[in-house]
Amino acid sequence: MMIKGLAITPPVLGRISIGRVIEKNGKRLPEKDDQFTITSQIQSKEGWIRHPLDEQLRANLPNGKLRSIPVRMIFNDPDLNLRAEYSLFDRQTGRPVCVGNGQTCQRLTSQGVEQHPCPSPDLCSLAQGGHCKPYGRLHVNLDESDELGTFIFRTTGFNSIRTLAARLAYYHAASGGLLSCLPLQLTLRGKSTTQSYRQPVYYVDLTLRDGVNLQQAINTARQMDEQSKAAGFYQESLDFTARKGFENARFEVNSEEGMDVLEEFYAEDESEQPKTEPKTNAKPKFNQREGFVQDIQQGLQQSVRIVN
Repeated sequence: MMIKGLAITPPVLGRISIGRVIEKNGKRLPEKDDQFTITSQIQSKEGWIRHPLDEQLRANLPNGKLRSIPVRMIFNDPDLNLRAEYSLFDRQTGRPVCVGNGQTCQRLTSQGVEQHPCPSPDLCSLAQGGHCKPYGRLHVNLDESDELGTFIFRTTGFNSIRTLAARLAYYHAASGGLLSCLPLQLTLRGKSTTQSYRQPVYYVDLTLRDGVNLQQAINTARQMDEQSKAAGFYQESLDFTARKGFENARFEVNSEEGMDVLEEFYAEDESEQPKTEPKTNAKPKFNQREGFVQDIQQGLQQSVRIVN
C-alpha cells in the first residue's frame, strides 16, 4: 500500500540548469548563465558536481557551450512531464506554504492544509514582494540505460514554463498522443525585453531534434509505439500510475527541494519588505525574525477580503 501524504514523483538521476549559485559579499546568490549544465545530485564546496553526460555532450561542440540537449519524454500526458504551479515557500524551512493554479490553492495554516481561491500572485496580498512565483519542474530522460530515470529542469521563469507547456501540448496533439515516442531536444533561447534593460534573458524551449521534421518525427514515434506494444510495454498504465503518485500528497514539493529552490531562484534581498506598500488596508510583512506564521495569517485574512 502506498504511503498517504507522500508524493511519488519520477526518480531523479540528475539536474539540468541554466544558472548557478555564486558567493558574493559573503552571500550565496543565484546567477543566470547562457548555457545548460547537467549535474549529478551531489554537491561539493564548489557547487553541484557535473554529471558525466555533461562532458559527453560538450565533447564535439566548437565553443564548448551546451545549448541543446537530446531528450525523451517518459509520459504521453504533457501534465505528467511538466509540473507547474504558483508556489510560496517558508524562507526558513523550505516547506511549501501555499501552492495554487490560479483558480484554487492549498494553504498551510494553523488549522492544517486548507483549500482557498487562488487569485494569482498579482492579486494576492500573501504574494506581495515577489514571495509567490510560478515554479515548474520538467522531467526528461537522457540516459537510455535507465528508461524510467529522469533529469529534472527546475525553473521559476514564465518564459520557460509557458513555452514548455505549449510545446508539450502541441506535440502531444500533433502526434496523436505519442509524446513519449518523439525525438525531442531542449533548446536554449534568448530574448531582450524592456524589463531586462535590453539585456538577453535566457529560457528553455522544447523542439524536435536537429535535422528531423514533424512528419519524420511522427513516423518514428508510430514505429516506436508499435514495437513497444509488441514487447508488452503499457504506456497508458505507466501514465496512470504516475498520475496517482503525484496525487498522493497535498504538496508535491518537500522541504529539501524547497531549500534548493530558495537558494537557486530567490535573491536574498527579495525576502525584505517591498519598497512599495500594497494598496490595501492591511500591510502584510514578511520579516522572518518576527515569525513567518504570523505573517501568513495576516496575509490569509487580507486574501479573503480581496477574493470576496
